Amino acid sequence: MAFCSTHSAEMFKNWEAKPGFASTLIIAYGNTDRQDDGAGWAVISRLAGILGLPFPAEPDEEQPPLDPLMGLLYTLQLTPELAEVLASYERAVFIDAHTGTLPDDLNWQELNPVFQRSPLTHHLTAESLLSITNSLYASTPHSILVSVHGQSFRFVRGLSPFTDALVDLAVEKILSWLSFE
Repeated sequence: MAFCSTHSAEMFKNWEAKPGFASTLIIAYGNTDRQDDGAGWAVISRLAGILGLPFPAEPDEEQPPLDPLMGLLYTLQLTPELAEVLASYERAVFIDAHTGTLPDDLNWQELNPVFQRSPLTHHLTAESLLSITNSLYASTPHSILVSVHGQSFRFVRGLSPFTDALVDLAVEKILSWLSFE
């Protein structure tokens, strides 16, 4: 499915930060080898294309240095080490897939710095990362979580048609948030 709103895409054609633009870090995470778990990668790579920002064609390629005004970062999972990077931005967008336990297919949530214990050993929530960032650097960027409903998590690359359509909607909503926040 192609990007669904030419209006939003046009607003960002030849994008460059305007005076007063809040520095923004976009962090997408998930495993592209697990089908719809790669929704975060799909969203961030489409955003990079629309914004005309350098970004790798494949998730395993080296990422360019983070731009101090509009940083794009893809990772398999959130880690405490990202707190230092996050602390240097005024706002952040976290992008991930969800398994359908959330009420909406495209979930949009304002985040607060709250440490959450997880029963999983390799799981750090965006809110916990914000809490670590606040504790270590006395900084809490205004943050949102955009979570895309994944229907299939098989060991294949490529999104299901259902999730791919939601990726376009997520891109449109993020572009709108970037332009009006």
